[in-house]
Amino acid sequence: MREPHALRTLVADDEPLGIERLQILLADMKDVDLVGTASDGEQALRMVEALKPDLLLLDVSMPGLDGIAVARALGHVEQHPAVIYVSAFDHFAVSAFDVGAVDYLLKPVDPARLRQALDRVHDRSEAAAPAEPADASPWIEEFWVPHRSEVVRVAAKDIERIEAERDYMRLHIGARSFLLHQTIGELERRLDPAHFIRLHRSVIVRRDCIAKLRHDGCGVWHADLADGKSFRIGRTYLANVKRLADR
Repeated sequence: MREPHALRTLVADDEPLGIERLQILLADMKDVDLVGTASDGEQALRMVEALKPDLLLLDVSMPGLDGIAVARALGHVEQHPAVIYVSAFDHFAVSAFDVGAVDYLLKPVDPARLRQALDRVHDRSEAAAPAEPADASPWIEEFWVPHRSEVVRVAAKDIERIEAERDYMRLHIGARSFLLHQTIGELERRLDPAHFIRLHRSVIVRRDCIAKLRHDGCGVWHADLADGKSFRIGRTYLANVKRLADR
């Protein structure tokens, strides 16, 4: 197997100790070539332009131009580096992946998670051959959600149901669940309607999890799921749900 090329890497963090810790971790990574460090967002952009790194390890919370703004600015650069965020806070994760981050690491950075993130950059680089436009899907295929001290990848195809909990959505996958800070309307727009259907203003389920539809004799319909859960179907969504059974 061909050895991966060394990733020319730039580190941007306003905390000298944060930079030092990453330098120590990267020193053990044979496929990384540290080309420079930056202490704020404006400097990071100037160094990206001058050094043209393959990878930017970027703190989110920095004075002036923060990490999210840096990534947005990089979106206008023709050959911009892959971005891995490194942050002490998990609540920026959704914004980070919305601007195309490869991964999101929480401080203090675990060496194994850093290795996993670097491997992901290599994988994306190897798969960078242009794809046919027809192959591109308009629907989201994965979510990255904060969970305890990690940011976890959740494949959309594995989600069985989504339930609203105030300002969050709970994604259910078997016996596990994860909280995501998005509105249910936004999730409904991003999920493939061929696989997901909204039952209620606060519930979306994967279509193949519905075992049967039933009514209580008073005009109220319910969807019974294969796992035994049952949800009332809202009037707004009833006609669409009934089409599952061609009724």
